[in-house]
Amino acid sequence: MTERERQIIDIIHREVKPALGCTEPIAVALAVAKAVEIITENCPCACPEGWRMGADFRLDVAVSANILKNGMGVGIPGTGMVGLAVAAALGAVCGDSSRGLEVLAALDAAAVARAKELVDRGRVHISVAPTERLLYVKATVSVCGADHLFASAEVDPHAYAVIEDDHDRIVETSFADRILMSSEAAAAIADHTAADDALSVREILSFAETAAFEDISFILDDRRLNLALAREGLRGDYGLRVGKAIRENQAEVFGDDFMSFAMGLTAAASDARMAGSTLPAMSNSGSGNQGITVSMPVIAYAMKYGVPDEQLARALILSNLVAIHIKSFLGKLSALCGCVVASTGSACGIVWLQGGGYEQICSAIKNMTGNITGMVCDGAKVGCAMKVASGVSCAVQSAVLAMRGTCIPSTDGIIDDDVEKTIRNLGALGSAGMKAADKMILDIMLCK
Repeated sequence: MTERERQIIDIIHREVKPALGCTEPIAVALAVAKAVEIITENCPCACPEGWRMGADFRLDVAVSANILKNGMGVGIPGTGMVGLAVAAALGAVCGDSSRGLEVLAALDAAAVARAKELVDRGRVHISVAPTERLLYVKATVSVCGADHLFASAEVDPHAYAVIEDDHDRIVETSFADRILMSSEAAAAIADHTAADDALSVREILSFAETAAFEDISFILDDRRLNLALAREGLRGDYGLRVGKAIRENQAEVFGDDFMSFAMGLTAAASDARMAGSTLPAMSNSGSGNQGITVSMPVIAYAMKYGVPDEQLARALILSNLVAIHIKSFLGKLSALCGCVVASTGSACGIVWLQGGGYEQICSAIKNMTGNITGMVCDGAKVGCAMKVASGVSCAVQSAVLAMRGTCIPSTDGIIDDDVEKTIRNLGALGSAGMKAADKMILDIMLCK
């Protein structure tokens, strides 16, 4: 393995990882869990096992506007509830920060009941932080009436943890007003972004085609996790049941073809995830829905046409890396719906599985950019499954057109002859260009 190949694999491992639940409330749960663990570690006596279940916590969580937008209406796994407050409470009573985006993997009925009690008693306070960062969480945890735990120390048992820029990047912690850890998140982000920005569609394709299979076979975990979510969505009655409706009406309405098959499976996985399934998704760029949308259409193609595992793995590497590359120009959160980026990645994977090369992949990216770029993100919610289905439909259309030699020309809109310039145009529009739209969306949501 070359050094550059190792760098690219590191990018994939950093951006493609399991996540249990929508990643915005999960980031809140992760910050709270870390703050509670800090209190446990600094207890002057040994805290009794299970003390968190009975502790009278007060949780003050300040989040960026985009975290609030994406966490207001999404289901929290295993609770039947939505929103950031219950996620924060669960982080306090059962969260394990060492598990990262799977911080709530140990939740059970007792933890859910205790978390609901804390919310009902007004012990959880969510506010908008005065920050320009799009992804920011500061969780401050206090323990009321904890004198029996801290009797031998003249400290007020409170701690905080701060997450910035990535959903699982804890950049600062404190106990009793004493800073325990503080890292330069901006410098870390700059290093990571420089590596991501150095990617190009041509290099991504070359890596996907030439990397040793044993070095990239881990990407098949995409299929294991996201296909399980899709099957769960088809079995249950999650959310709007978009995927189930497509599959059950495939013959009469949608047609018994690959597009409908891919739309149904992908939307079903989103249905389950957004409505509180306790199964993890394989995320991409900090989003479970993006991870589902970037992979499931490619997996659906492999299922329908009998694609062997190595070929599937290479297509998934291609689709995931294209999405990561585009997302590096957008930022983790924006007013642009993430399924635009993710479905662009899956369009490339489908083109490659059909025998397409660099030119056809570039055409697919341009076709997608000229099609659904204007789809806005109005928060994470069950309705996201409909956007996911639309993204998959556009991905298949774009792939088919690209394979026929059809590409939106550079005379149209934000399309450029250079695919990399087209990607940068999309990034500029979705980040800087849509800031006012992002603010207006949040204002509308908060005033309903």
